[in-house]
Amino acid sequence: MTLRLERDGAVAHLLIDRADKRNAFNQAMWDLFPTLLDQAMADPAVRALVVRAADAGSAFCAGADIAEFATGARDPEWRAANQAAINRVQRELARAPKPTIALIEGDCVGGGCGIALACDFRISGPKARFGITPAKLGLVYSLHDTKLLVDLVGPAQAKRILFTGALLPADEAHAIGLVTLLFDDPHATLAEFAGQLVSVSGHSQRRSKVMIQRILDGQAHDDDGTLAEFAAAFDGPDFAEGVSAFLEKRKPVFP
Repeated sequence: MTLRLERDGAVAHLLIDRADKRNAFNQAMWDLFPTLLDQAMADPAVRALVVRAADAGSAFCAGADIAEFATGARDPEWRAANQAAINRVQRELARAPKPTIALIEGDCVGGGCGIALACDFRISGPKARFGITPAKLGLVYSLHDTKLLVDLVGPAQAKRILFTGALLPADEAHAIGLVTLLFDDPHATLAEFAGQLVSVSGHSQRRSKVMIQRILDGQAHDDDGTLAEFAAAFDGPDFAEGVSAFLEKRKPVFP
């Protein structure tokens, strides 16, 4: 199976397992991804999702399967289905209610970089390389994914990445904000960071993620909905547990 979901405690891992093709995505993989994402988000035991290569040290994802794409793109129906599937993955991953992390050790290119952009965080090893390469194929990157890129690195760096199609080393990707955390041992960093995520209030994370998305979508001021969200939290079980733990000088245990 080229994609599969595994769980390790409160963390689910969506594994990309096509190392012989440098984890390039074909149509079947784009179609399957949302199903696995939904399973992770619906599991009450899962507090965070990691997207990574099944084979440690291999490419995160080399992008689309060009051999399939080169043939299929001649068929308008296949092309439309392919674009719809990719757009669905990107939109649903970017708006997944629980925290998402891309763990990247090798090349993260094209559609693979798009998947990483749609995650909340990108943890990278020093050998990773990042690139978005439609300019090398005469194609145009989608507006949704271009916005994800601009939101992370700003318009000037986004233009450089898209106009050149160049591969950026991990240290440079980190310097411009494309990579969130860069360490020699990304797996140890992932374990520590995921531990931090699952130790705090999931309700707070989920609602904060909605607030941040509203801001990214252009909202600048509170409305009745955001004010209600703020007020409702004081009556919620997570606030009660957080306050009790603080007063009792213990670590909180959130559902």
